[in-house]
Amino acid sequence: MQKQQPRLSFWQLWTVSFGFLGVQFGFALQNANASRILSDLGADLHSLSFFWLVAPIMGLLVQPIVGAASDRTWNKLGRRRPFILAGAIAAAVGMFLMPNASLFVALIAPMIFGVLMLALMDASFNVCFQPFRSLVSDMVPAEQRNSGYSIQSLLINVGAVIGSILPFVLTNVVGLENTAKAGAVAPSVVWAFYIGATVLLGSVLWTVFRTKEYKPKDYYAYKGLDAELVEKELAVQKTLGQKLSEFFRLMKSMPDTMRQLAVVQFFSWFALFIMWVYTTPAITQHIWGVEVKWFDPVYLNSVDVPASIIAAKGAAGDWVGILFAAYSLFAAIFSVVLAKLADKIGRKVVYAGSLFIGGISYISFLFFQDLTPTTVNLIITQVTVPAGAVNLVLPMVGIGIAWAAILAMPYAMLAGALPADKTGVYMGIFNFTIAMPQIVCGLTAGFILKYAFDNEAVNIIVVSGVAMIIAGFAVFRVKEHVQVTRL
Repeated sequence: MQKQQPRLSFWQLWTVSFGFLGVQFGFALQNANASRILSDLGADLHSLSFFWLVAPIMGLLVQPIVGAASDRTWNKLGRRRPFILAGAIAAAVGMFLMPNASLFVALIAPMIFGVLMLALMDASFNVCFQPFRSLVSDMVPAEQRNSGYSIQSLLINVGAVIGSILPFVLTNVVGLENTAKAGAVAPSVVWAFYIGATVLLGSVLWTVFRTKEYKPKDYYAYKGLDAELVEKELAVQKTLGQKLSEFFRLMKSMPDTMRQLAVVQFFSWFALFIMWVYTTPAITQHIWGVEVKWFDPVYLNSVDVPASIIAAKGAAGDWVGILFAAYSLFAAIFSVVLAKLADKIGRKVVYAGSLFIGGISYISFLFFQDLTPTTVNLIITQVTVPAGAVNLVLPMVGIGIAWAAILAMPYAMLAGALPADKTGVYMGIFNFTIAMPQIVCGLTAGFILKYAFDNEAVNIIVVSGVAMIIAGFAVFRVKEHVQVTRL
């Protein structure tokens, strides 16, 4: 007989996901600055997407393994928390080392070192991501699921806001330089990564030591599982071949809801990957008026780069942090009402509508080109940027709405369709639907940019808008189901 799972208070729901704020703080720093760092270290424009393949590949490899392992883990620290803590420590190490790639030039080429640290960070973030998703599913009763994932979405976006804007603050308030000599990383970015690593560890430690996961006996009772049967299954030592066989069996028998959501996820994350990789060159070209040739490493090495070009690239890079902070802020605000809105009019309507708004917002990038210098009061400082840069805050509202829905709705829809004793592994498998579109995008986007758009990066942002609109239509094909106890 299934035992009623206790409801959690607001602050308990908050604590369960608080560590995700720090993880997303670090992830946002990476998203907003990885292309900038890699370009500083010598990467050319159309090859950036190849370097970004590291992230989804790490997710593809790591999350199913971590998911399966966390399903079978019960120790003094808990079930999911050991993995969250280990991932946070490793990610912090990568964040301290990546912006210092030039210091290791005697041992390894800075570009290679930067890519290796990017791989370490991405692998570590993915070790954290999946257990955090599963932790909410474990700890939160079904009637609070919308609230649990919405609060997680809120905290994710609070972390993203702070992480995205930090290099800008360090430049315009603290006074650190936002440019550096060729082959080096700007001091503002270096120190942002140091601070990000510290925040990541601090917030994760809060969740790890203030969240008490249920004991196995209680967990099985809350989820309607036969404790004796599950313990017997966990006690069986399986060979690698048997584990792989079971994994593929689970893949084959995944719930229909997961299959249907996979289509939505493909087009959503295809769009997001483009945004993360190409927003910086897109606005540098389209809004700051920097010609495509100034993104060609061969050309850059053949001429003296004017100070105006260096300054424009640095200013545009900082403004991308502002824009990413803006969409994360709007996502955080929307997350506050997301659960109630989903409860009132349905998850599918909210999810699809959010994606439509996001897609239109991406396409609108084309219409905001205005090079007129404009002084902007950001409360903490004043900056002069092209008017088009200020106007781009408007589409960030729509992108933020889409991002909030992407972070919460698929997991809320999926959780009820998963067997409780396989939640971790299925959440890991579900990450395939995040990783694969990014891999596909990483392999194709550079060629599309180069050969279809002649490296005019704003055009590929439009492609991301079309992809997100397709994702919105795919939502209506998803059929939701009630909680499954075993498969």
